[in-house]
Amino acid sequence: MIMCALSIPSILPFGLYRLWQGAWLSAAVDLALVLAMLSVIVHVWHTGRHKVASLGVTLFYSAGMLATIYLRGLSLVYWVYPTMIAAFFMLRPKVALAINSVSLLVLVAMLEPQMHLLNLLTVVVTISLVNLFAYIFSHRTGLQNRELHIEAERDFLTGVGNRRALDSKLAGYAAERRPQPEACLLLLDLDHFKQVNDHHGHPAGDEVLRRLCDVLRHHTRVTDEIFRYGGEEFAIIAHGASVRAAGKLADTLRSAVAAAPLLDGHPITASIGVAPMPRGTAPAEWLEQADKMLYAAKEGGRNTVRVAQAAADGR
Repeated sequence: MIMCALSIPSILPFGLYRLWQGAWLSAAVDLALVLAMLSVIVHVWHTGRHKVASLGVTLFYSAGMLATIYLRGLSLVYWVYPTMIAAFFMLRPKVALAINSVSLLVLVAMLEPQMHLLNLLTVVVTISLVNLFAYIFSHRTGLQNRELHIEAERDFLTGVGNRRALDSKLAGYAAERRPQPEACLLLLDLDHFKQVNDHHGHPAGDEVLRRLCDVLRHHTRVTDEIFRYGGEEFAIIAHGASVRAAGKLADTLRSAVAAAPLLDGHPITASIGVAPMPRGTAPAEWLEQADKMLYAAKEGGRNTVRVAQAAADGR
């Protein structure tokens, strides 16, 4: 959307000027690009689908650049460079390179009758170098960003997502405008964990948390996501799970934790609260409801599961 918003005031004056000059075809190309950018902004605003919009914008840019050069001649060939560089800002490097390569082939076919071979080769080589450097920069930047993102949202002790990652996932789920399968939020808290740290030391407590996460990974689905909510409390987003299915998952986890040798000679149990994540409500409400169910599980004797809107089921 930012690229579109910047493009409109950049292209529109040229379109109006060419319209005033009577260059109807060139003006039509510029104004068509402006309308395309406006359409993309409206599309993203209503659907939130940025990836499709990015591809559309790049194709519009490339087609507009080629049409402009075809209509106005060699004097506008310098528009190739910013257009191709912009592709790497909006798309994955390989996709951007593929689109730019096709554009370059079309451009060569257009320019070959009008340019001396040496001049044409100079244009091709410089454009190719720009694409090569842009690809390398975009690829390396993407790798570094992914590594930083993973580290920033990973709990250093257990390797699961941290609180920041949880907040990001919940916010993304709440903001998604497309239809999504129902999901539930589980909050799990180890019972009497303070005694572990007091009697066995914090290193032993850390090992318990690492073993707990191994148990959670083993008994959750690939689509479920695990986060350390804070201390000995963990959150699990059960994607595609109804309240009933999430309740069964929670009871499976409770049993698995109770049976696992998290600490030699010291049985450890967990209490779990389950809440749905309905559309139209905020992540804070999901967390509050799950926390209430967790508190009810603690009050109910610990080593139990309580499910929102199903507390009467006796879990």
